[in-house]
Amino acid sequence: MIRDATPDDVPVLHAMIRELAAYEKEPEQARATEEQLREALFGERPAVFAHVAEADGEPVGFALWFLDFSTWRGVHGIYLEDLYVRPHARGGGHGRALLTELARICVARGYERLEWAVLNWNAPSIGFYESLGARPQDEWTTYRLTDGALAALGGTGAGSAD
Repeated sequence: MIRDATPDDVPVLHAMIRELAAYEKEPEQARATEEQLREALFGERPAVFAHVAEADGEPVGFALWFLDFSTWRGVHGIYLEDLYVRPHARGGGHGRALLTELARICVARGYERLEWAVLNWNAPSIGFYESLGARPQDEWTTYRLTDGALAALGGTGAGSAD
């Protein structure tokens, strides 16, 4: 079963985000707190959204996403920030069900893209995504500013360039 996340889901979402970070070999990067997650999802102006996959009433996975916008197409799309299914529930169709729900939202709202990133070494996920018809956008390279580099460019001068 796929359902919208509720404020009561914040602790389990937070735990699964940390599990995902460990799976992606960067547990120290998962610094968001439950309070930050609660505010982002359920505060006065939510900017991110989440769905929960359940099996027998137990949360076993989630999708966390936000709206993006294509200047070329002139419409919003969904950017999937995180998709995670706990190891014991993998292969049970939960990841597919979560992506199906996001695709359904796109179609219903007239969004023309559902996009996400996957680590190059994550062969099981890449195979899964390609089995759904998703194709890599390998002509683009993702860039990111964080920490010291972001602070330096943003004018605070704190930290060093990463």
